[in-house]
Amino acid sequence: MDTLRVLVVADDPIARAGLAALLSEQPELTIAAQVGSDADLNDAFEGAQADVILYDLGWESEAALEHLAEAREMTLPVTILLAGVAEAGPALDAGARGVLLRTAESQQIAAALAGVAAGLTVLDPILSAAALPGPEPAAERPSDQLAEELTPREREVLQLLADGLPNRAIAERLTISEHTVKFHVTAIMGKLAARTRTEAVTRAARLGLLIL
Repeated sequence: MDTLRVLVVADDPIARAGLAALLSEQPELTIAAQVGSDADLNDAFEGAQADVILYDLGWESEAALEHLAEAREMTLPVTILLAGVAEAGPALDAGARGVLLRTAESQQIAAALAGVAAGLTVLDPILSAAALPGPEPAAERPSDQLAEELTPREREVLQLLADGLPNRAIAERLTISEHTVKFHVTAIMGKLAARTRTEAVTRAARLGLLIL
């Protein structure tokens, strides 16, 4: 399974260490580096050979958003962790591709990072009303974009894949054999035309098949 190299950015060193420890629980993620919010994002991103940036804005987000806006032209794949709903819109305006609350669980963060690394915009549903104007932005994509409709069991397996669970844990959670899980994963990847589990998750997110 491919792993994503993550650059963790936060002003508070305790927050940086905490995020690194939290994300280390996800086998599809590797912590490439940890830097403070005063670091040059482009230099840090290239130096760490990272695939995606996780930026904790902390409780005082104004300065951090200004810092992010300065790097907007570089179109870096940045996922933001916010303390409150009101900052969602400004975070997107500043160039963030993913926006989650700081209370997000590690599986949710991992799924968002995978989506952002694949070029998607990922927004916590709780934040959508504050960040996006108009009608409900998370409208379900038409199912005919799939090669074949996923079965209910395949949807269950897909959601657990997005949560970062390995095959054995999925088998235990659903009370099925690991061989059966492998069969479902293969079927899911075929229907989503994905070569890896990470790619399957990101394509499923694009089609509106996952709850992030």
